[in-house]
Amino acid sequence: MRPAPKTWIKAAGATVASAALIMPLSASPAGAAAAATQLNGGWAPFDRCPVDAGAMLATDGDTDVPLCVSSSSPNGTIKLGNVTATTGSTNLQFGVIQHPAEGTYTVVPPAAGSIISGKTTIPGGLLGIMCPSNVPVISAVCGQITDATLNKVTATVESAGTPTDFSLVAGISSGPIVSLPVKIRLDNPLLGSKCYIGSNSAPVVLHPGNLSAPTLAATRYNGDGSANADEGSIIQLGLTGAAQGDSQFSVPKANGCGLGGILSWAIDLKVGLPAGAGSNNLVLNDAKTYTAGLTAPGLSVPNAGKELAQAWHSAVK
Repeated sequence: MRPAPKTWIKAAGATVASAALIMPLSASPAGAAAAATQLNGGWAPFDRCPVDAGAMLATDGDTDVPLCVSSSSPNGTIKLGNVTATTGSTNLQFGVIQHPAEGTYTVVPPAAGSIISGKTTIPGGLLGIMCPSNVPVISAVCGQITDATLNKVTATVESAGTPTDFSLVAGISSGPIVSLPVKIRLDNPLLGSKCYIGSNSAPVVLHPGNLSAPTLAATRYNGDGSANADEGSIIQLGLTGAAQGDSQFSVPKANGCGLGGILSWAIDLKVGLPAGAGSNNLVLNDAKTYTAGLTAPGLSVPNAGKELAQAWHSAVK
């Protein structure tokens, strides 16, 4: 039986620190594994891990150790200024390069972005976030809202850059696990297709952390995902049974809403944007976070990244 190396075991307790955040999507390196891939067995949570990204493939297993991180939540709540909504399912994935000598980590997002989130319906719709108004141009828009289709507003969280400041220690304790830049797209026929709260240049930066103590478990499996508790070449660490969240992020103004952005300020006025730290809150219920890597990366020098990618691809259904 091959022993697990110290670098991976040290990371074990915390390695699963991803922060299920919502959302996730962009400014990510090219060359990552394809989205929506179905994987066997233990690899199933890592269907978007960027194992084919150049930085991941270049890891040697000694100075740089490649890992896959996945975090998901079925639902939760998010408060932005004066508006609170229930979130749908969220899935956050990225690769992590561990630098054992420095005790640091580099995040490698998938090419299509780190997060996929379900749409959230905003309570009250457009009438709730913009109307009524005594401003003629706004009241004219409000007057056009004659049915549920025109009133309904959905929000989708998208990535607005590469996650940073990943902390393995915070994954099993407290404190921010990762810094996650996102933007929130508002969908409604009258708002147009480019209505956002936040942007790539001025994102909402979330710093999710555990809201209660998670349960830690470790399992091993073969490269193709099949179970092998004693000699599996891949080790997976899981944190479950806890919520994650953040109440200290700030939210910038809306932008691009309506023709020429003319409705953005009306949304800001009703929602209360910009909203400083302490005015907003995110809670992700029943967060499940997993991290996977080679059980003994030191035995794969200098090809650890290539071997991890080979194992991942061998698990594709």
